[in-house]
Amino acid sequence: AKRKHEAPSARPKKRAKRAPGAPEPDAKPGADGAGPEEYSVPPPVSQGKWKNKERVLIFSSRGINFRTRHLMQDLRTLMPHSKADTKMDRKDQLFVINEVCEMKNCNKCIFFEAKKKQDLYMWLSNTPQGPSAKFLVQNVHTLAELKMTGNCLRGSRPLLSFDPTFDKEPHYALLKELFIQIFSTPQYHPKSQPFVDHVFTFTVTDERIWFRNYQIIEEDASLVEIGPRFVLNLIKIFQGSFGGPTLYENPHYRSPNMHRRLIRLSVAAKFREKQQVKEVQMIKKKGSKVLIEEDPTEVVFETPAEEKPVEIQLVKPESKPIVKDKKKLRKIQRKKQKKLFRTE
Repeated sequence: AKRKHEAPSARPKKRAKRAPGAPEPDAKPGADGAGPEEYSVPPPVSQGKWKNKERVLIFSSRGINFRTRHLMQDLRTLMPHSKADTKMDRKDQLFVINEVCEMKNCNKCIFFEAKKKQDLYMWLSNTPQGPSAKFLVQNVHTLAELKMTGNCLRGSRPLLSFDPTFDKEPHYALLKELFIQIFSTPQYHPKSQPFVDHVFTFTVTDERIWFRNYQIIEEDASLVEIGPRFVLNLIKIFQGSFGGPTLYENPHYRSPNMHRRLIRLSVAAKFREKQQVKEVQMIKKKGSKVLIEEDPTEVVFETPAEEKPVEIQLVKPESKPIVKDKKKLRKIQRKKQKKLFRTE
């Protein structure tokens, strides 16, 4: 007899996909009357939309030193919305950077320009319309060099703190808006973290802008410096991107060449002053001395010495015997003394 084919067992139905915000369906009761509990995964923290699509291109020219390279790398680490590019040749004109930003899909740019292998300039620009500002970078200290105790999450969004001077003068107000658009990380950026744990401070002191980076400690809301730190000395603000009409020129700015020249002149002036003092002293020594009249009282205590009569010796003195041995010489002297004593 042929074996009867059994009916195929019913397969479990697949669970239908549901929307992330939809409520869970009620669980069907099992054989014992209680169904298994189901837990839903919470949605991600940032459900917003990335609207402010600011991208900053950070790169430099050829000829920079190691400290500038580390500073540039630190800024790229702190700014998750930044992009990198290869170094630009020093022979190229600066307006070529606008085309590089367009190819990299960036609308802001931080460009480090090195001159004479010792002077560092920083360009902050809004490409391609402008404006742009040129700074001289001084007193650079990087993250690895400082060894500060502060620390922050990589890719977190910073707070920007500005000095009250930025709201008083128009050129500082323009720079404030430029700093906000460049250094602030856009909200809901894909590479950023939804935390705020450090502060970028911009302080105006001695006609310069001082940049510092601090960590916010949760316990007592105190600040601990992270780094890097540098000082920006404003040179000019241009209407266009990397050029154009000059909107503002800093009257207190002194170029590094002029600063080094003044140092050399001060050293030369000190050396020249020393030489003049030496010449004056030599002239005083060689000059005619003033004669003082004789004082009659100086001769009071002078007593003339007695003159001794001159004695002329007519007889040749006796020659002394040359004796090498001292003992023999003493014996001879004793014999002479004995003879004299006997004769007396």
